[in-house]
Amino acid sequence: MATRDPHIAITTRALKRDDWPSIERLFGKNGACGGCWCMWWRVPMGGKTWDAAKGAPNRKAFHALVEHGDARGVLAFADEEPVGWCAIGPRQDFPRLDRSKALVRDWQPATWSLNCLFVPSRWRGQGVARALIAAAIDLARQSGASEIEAYPQAVAAGERQAGAFVWTGVPGLFTPFGFRAVHRHERGRGLYLLELG
Repeated sequence: MATRDPHIAITTRALKRDDWPSIERLFGKNGACGGCWCMWWRVPMGGKTWDAAKGAPNRKAFHALVEHGDARGVLAFADEEPVGWCAIGPRQDFPRLDRSKALVRDWQPATWSLNCLFVPSRWRGQGVARALIAAAIDLARQSGASEIEAYPQAVAAGERQAGAFVWTGVPGLFTPFGFRAVHRHERGRGLYLLELG
């Protein structure tokens, strides 16, 4: 892992409609991971439906969401370079959540979902994800959310997983912010909740 220049501050801000060039630069030609383009939870079905959406269709769909102001999230920057992304928004914006038995629960219109973190490998381990989560919580609170769900991937003690498998984060990223486990799993994704008061 490259060490970060301590003189370069990490800044965060909410996604804007004209941020598509920053998204493209950050996500690269693979759309962050395997042609996802932050559409995994937005496409209602997996299987063949998801396979058909990967790559160019997802890119086009997410581009339209960003330009129309229908995608919410937080970007992180080091100077002018985009170094991280966090998807967050009203839970109803992510219909695929209700197809996961582990993530189903009663929720309200003011429930928000923090469901994706992307930090390029050269910027991992340098506090970018924590800065994104803090900014995402602020965005949700300012937007009237009553609670935020998160879906961290459980990792056994001493186990390392590739970043592609922990794109929803790990429990240790969320618990310092007050998230508590609703459905906890020893392995796999759990459901964590932060109530906003």
